[in-house]
Amino acid sequence: MANNPESKYYVPELTQEDVPGGACCVDETTFGTLFPNYLETYIKSVWPAVEEVLAQHQLAGKLDLLEGSMTVATTRRTWDPYAIVKARDFIKLLARNVPLAQAQKIFQTEIFSDIINIAMKGVSTQRFVKRRDRLIGPKAQTLKAIEILTGCYVLVQGKTVAVMGPAKGIQLVRKVVEDCMNNIHPIYNLKQLLIKRELAKREDMKHEDWSRFIPVYKKSLPNKEKRKAVQKIKKERAKEAKKKAEGKMNKSIFPPAPPKRLEDIAMESGKAF
Repeated sequence: MANNPESKYYVPELTQEDVPGGACCVDETTFGTLFPNYLETYIKSVWPAVEEVLAQHQLAGKLDLLEGSMTVATTRRTWDPYAIVKARDFIKLLARNVPLAQAQKIFQTEIFSDIINIAMKGVSTQRFVKRRDRLIGPKAQTLKAIEILTGCYVLVQGKTVAVMGPAKGIQLVRKVVEDCMNNIHPIYNLKQLLIKRELAKREDMKHEDWSRFIPVYKKSLPNKEKRKAVQKIKKERAKEAKKKAEGKMNKSIFPPAPPKRLEDIAMESGKAF
């Protein structure tokens, strides 16, 4: 929800004039994070710009290429006590390959961030990649739809999803991502979000119950006959795979023996003697 000046819940933004003495940090506060090796060249190239962004908020930054870490700290001139928390999120986003132009928006008052871990324990890599690709969609269309409906910036990188946007939008993105990794297709959540957005535009529906308009999807199990047929097919495929494996094991590395001549047959039967 936007911070509307006409609202009774309006909170004015903190400025340097509101802080007596122009500084509020008595002791130094530091936060650090590590970044992967493949981002070393990029972070090294943009670090001067990162220091400029931090200097605008009276913060200091340190880059350690040997350890592969970034550190931010308050200074004696830091007047915003929450700026160091924003700076911590700023370097975390950079470490997750979020572009600098996008990551620096985290210093805006109504922008927050979240790093969603999508690593799945006890699940094969093939299944994990398939579900992650389902979240992105063909030509990143599903990801674009999530960004439009939630008003957030979403970046899938490795086993994490970086999200930037309003607090309510981040909650919606987390639900879509977690459901997708739990084998629930994103299209179901996106349909619900689309219906809610259309209902919110109508003045006569603002104080009504929306539950009758929002579809509820339940995971259905196949009937017994279908399950038995699937199990039978799986068993047959397992038997065929086992036979093929046994056939490969019985194969010899030596070439086949030449066909027997008449003299060899006569010698074996004793007729030659």
